[in-house]
Amino acid sequence: MKIGLISDTRVSTGEDIPQEVFYALKGVDLILHAGGINTSSVLDRLEGIAPVKAAGRLHGRHVESRQAISIEGASDNRIAEQQVLKAEGHTIGLVNELWFEPLSDEVLPGIIEAHHIPDKTLPKLIEGVFGTTIDIVVFGRTLYAMIEEHQGILFINPGSPSLPKSLRKLGNVAVLNLTSGTREAEIIDLSKFSGT
Repeated sequence: MKIGLISDTRVSTGEDIPQEVFYALKGVDLILHAGGINTSSVLDRLEGIAPVKAAGRLHGRHVESRQAISIEGASDNRIAEQQVLKAEGHTIGLVNELWFEPLSDEVLPGIIEAHHIPDKTLPKLIEGVFGTTIDIVVFGRTLYAMIEEHQGILFINPGSPSLPKSLRKLGNVAVLNLTSGTREAEIIDLSKFSGT
C-alpha cells in the first residue's frame, strides 16, 4: 500500500495547494493529512487523488479525541484530533501536535535521540498518546520534515508543501510504502516537480 503524507498546507482554499503536490502524490492509495488545515476544501481537492483522513484542528477549534470537527456548521468526518489506522499489519497514529513526556518541546529532527529515552519506554509513551500500540507516527505542526526510527517506532513529519521551516517557498510531502513485513518512508522535495 502506498500512502501519501502531507501536513501544514495552511492555505486559504484547495486551489492554493501547490500543483507539484498532485504530481508527487499521484498513484497513492490513501492520503493522510497531519493537520495545519485552514479549510476543508483542501481535503476535497486532495480527494481528487485518493481518499483522505486528517488530524488536527480547523479554524482554531479544538475537539475531543477521535471526534469529527465542526466545519462552518457541518461535520467533516475526515478530520479528528487524532486518528489510529491499520494498514498492511501496521498501526499508524496520525496527529498534528505530537507532545509526550519527557519531551518538553516540539518533536524536531534529532530531539527524540537527544533526550536519551530509556530502552523499551518510548512505545509506552506513544501508547499513552494514542490509547493503543502504534508502530508508525505521522505528525506535523513543526514545518520540519523528518523520518526517524526509535525503539521500533517510525516517526514521520512530511513538513509543509508551501511553508517549510517557516519559509514561504515550495516544500515537501512524503510517501509511506507498506507491505505486511516492511515500511519505508521517503520525503519528497516538491521542487523536483517544478515546471512539470
